[in-house]
Amino acid sequence: MKKIITILAFFGFLIISCSDDDTLPDDTGGMTPEPVNYTSGSADFSTYVALGNSLTAGYSDGALFSAGQTASFPNMLATSFAQAGGGEFTIPFMNDDLGGLTLGGMPLEDFENRFILSFASGSPTPVRLDGAGSTEVSNILSGPFNNMGVPGAKIYHLPATGYGSLDALAIGAANPYYVRFASAPTASMIGDAVAQNPTFFTLWIGNNDILAYATEGGDGENQEGNTNPLTYGSSDITDSGVFASVYDQLLQALTANGAGGVLANIPNVTSIPYFTTVPFAPLDPTNPDFGPQIPTLNATYAQLNQVFEFLGVPERSITFSASAASALVIRDESLTDLSAQITGALQVGGLDAPTATVIGFLYGQARQANANDLIVLPAQNAIAQFNETAFATLQDLGVPAADAGQLSVNGITYPMEDKWVLTPSEQETIAVALDRFNGIITTLAAQYDLPVIDVKALLERAGSEGIPLSDGSTITAEFATGGGFSLDGVHLSPRGYALIANAFIEAIETKYGAELPEVDPLEFTGLYID
Repeated sequence: MKKIITILAFFGFLIISCSDDDTLPDDTGGMTPEPVNYTSGSADFSTYVALGNSLTAGYSDGALFSAGQTASFPNMLATSFAQAGGGEFTIPFMNDDLGGLTLGGMPLEDFENRFILSFASGSPTPVRLDGAGSTEVSNILSGPFNNMGVPGAKIYHLPATGYGSLDALAIGAANPYYVRFASAPTASMIGDAVAQNPTFFTLWIGNNDILAYATEGGDGENQEGNTNPLTYGSSDITDSGVFASVYDQLLQALTANGAGGVLANIPNVTSIPYFTTVPFAPLDPTNPDFGPQIPTLNATYAQLNQVFEFLGVPERSITFSASAASALVIRDESLTDLSAQITGALQVGGLDAPTATVIGFLYGQARQANANDLIVLPAQNAIAQFNETAFATLQDLGVPAADAGQLSVNGITYPMEDKWVLTPSEQETIAVALDRFNGIITTLAAQYDLPVIDVKALLERAGSEGIPLSDGSTITAEFATGGGFSLDGVHLSPRGYALIANAFIEAIETKYGAELPEVDPLEFTGLYID
């Protein structure tokens, strides 16, 4: 079955959001502006170290690449600091602007090239950039490096020894980005940061301790109460006690020699384009591959809907509209599993046992999505597509190939799996963890007398009202056109990172009495177009 969803028209303002090369009029009236005497105040920027994850590294468009690293917020800060006594700022650059990693000359799985906006199909579509990445993980760089941002790092990874071990990478116990520039196989990120004797630092960590759970549609586990990170899965939420203990450990190490610094809190991950772009009701009745099937689908679901009514859960009924976009059929793991009850009721109604068992299996926790559900961005490539795994499972259950095929269409006859949807209960789990983590950051910031920038509020403002720029344009959280986020829907664009840099600068000036040049977001692109 061809794709039959309606994709939002988010490219309508493409030129507005990408107009980073416009020449602004000279409004100085021909007068030479007075030189500004920039100062560090009570801060010392001579050795600035940035510690964090992908957001610190400059990750953008689904990859880490050289131009993105140059446009990282720490590099922007270092440029500003240079006007007030700041020293050299070194970066463990990737070898190219593709972004893919290799290990032993072979592409490393899940570390692909960056997204670009392609017009090859006639409409703008994010696609991976072609080409073979030239960044070989085993080619270890000689540091130290001031930008200690490592994509994928969770808070408990920062003090973990061996996180940069090439040997450990082979068993999935290390991070290839850190492997490239760790000072030794047994080094830790915090150890390498402190070894530079920083006089100033930024720490932005904790996003991945929630984000991985969210981007996998809540498919992981909430590890609250489990204080052993060695037992965590990659998509699990970190225990708040672990988070607090490690964060305190990091601040102890970073401030031991009197260094100043700034912290950043964690944004609301469910408000980013990754979760706000794909509608819950994307099934278009005017699509010739879907519309003509609606009467048959509704007739087929009618018997199941009667069972839902009989079981006292009419809200689970599944109906497709012939005049408006219809909601996806999803699996909601928070619902009571009624597989056995559905099977029994259908058999009482005269359906044969094998067929009734399959229907119960498929729809025991099924319902249609609603406005409270968040559909993850990659789902747009799965909706209304044939699910080969579902097809194989149904055949294993004895369903004939023709019937199994009809029951294997994602979101229409086969409920979208948990990984594609953040249900309200999963969103609540995320919200509770977010509040706990940000509360810990705020408390420890006060304990160590450090300012903390409210990234959560900043990005929520971008999503609700937008952030105006000097040329009259506005940065928003709209996917692709808003200028604030990159094409992966999670990470910021260079222009978005400029907003973060200015938030850090504002906090530094307030806390340390510094006067620093701000970053002009218009000097950085809101979207790479290749």
